[in-house]
Amino acid sequence: MTPRTVLLSGASGFIGSAVQAALRAHGADITVRALSRTDGPDSVRADLTDPDSLRGVAAGVDVLVHLASRVSGEEEACRAVNIVGTQALMREARQAGVRRIVHLSTAAVYGLGPHRGIAVDEVEPAPVSAASRTRLAGERTALDAGAVVLRPYLITGAGDRWVVPALAELVRRVPARWDGGQARLSLVDVRDLARLVAELACGEAEVASGVYHAAHPEPVRLGALLDTLAGLGVIPEVPQEAWDWQRCVDRLREYPGAMSERQFELMAREHWYRSEEIWRLAGVPAGPGPLHRFAESASWYREYLAGTAVGTGVG
Repeated sequence: MTPRTVLLSGASGFIGSAVQAALRAHGADITVRALSRTDGPDSVRADLTDPDSLRGVAAGVDVLVHLASRVSGEEEACRAVNIVGTQALMREARQAGVRRIVHLSTAAVYGLGPHRGIAVDEVEPAPVSAASRTRLAGERTALDAGAVVLRPYLITGAGDRWVVPALAELVRRVPARWDGGQARLSLVDVRDLARLVAELACGEAEVASGVYHAAHPEPVRLGALLDTLAGLGVIPEVPQEAWDWQRCVDRLREYPGAMSERQFELMAREHWYRSEEIWRLAGVPAGPGPLHRFAESASWYREYLAGTAVGTGVG
């Protein structure tokens, strides 16, 4: 394989650390430069909130993998990273003649569901948070630069401080089968997503610029997800009683917690995005699926939840 230098933003995060490991495992001819706000080995010092600091960062780079984003906060803070920072980074990549760009977005840009097996933009994106609105705008900048844009939905695995911790809280506040537990959700284990990103960055296949869903091709039933996690001792056992949606929402309101009603809906109602295409185009197997991967990450989740308020009970 031709030697390649990869510039990686977000390298120290949940997804970025997995992608960095996958890139290094992909081949000895790959050099990874991590975009960082601090000095360090194999890193380039720069800050997405300071466009001037990005000047020259893509010099000598073959591939840009842009994972860094602001996933919460007010509009201006999200805009500074997800729009202005992305614009500056993509401008540097174009000027340096970077051959490949992989940009991570989110299927949350579609907003509230239900979404039942939709293809890319089969429904009009309707983001409901500042983070999702600005990430959608950032996609446009990446596409203009020729990027492959990935939209995963829920990402799980060791290091996940959002999806499974949210489920752990919610089953305590709403102890039932939410709307029957039949909702289908698009999930991907972080290591499988990292393999996909590494292949898109450095594999032989040339994937055309565009937006692609990046979940495991097989959606997960909510009931099976909760039962798998409970069976591994990660979350409490979920009673078999099925509650209709309104009863679930009423109970959630009765027992306040960190998760909002909007976030509950994102986790508990149908959000399934067709994702077969990107795995086929990249020529990489999707793996056995996130439910099978939980056995590998269960001990991490148990330890993490034991040290948080979520792990000690809510409501």
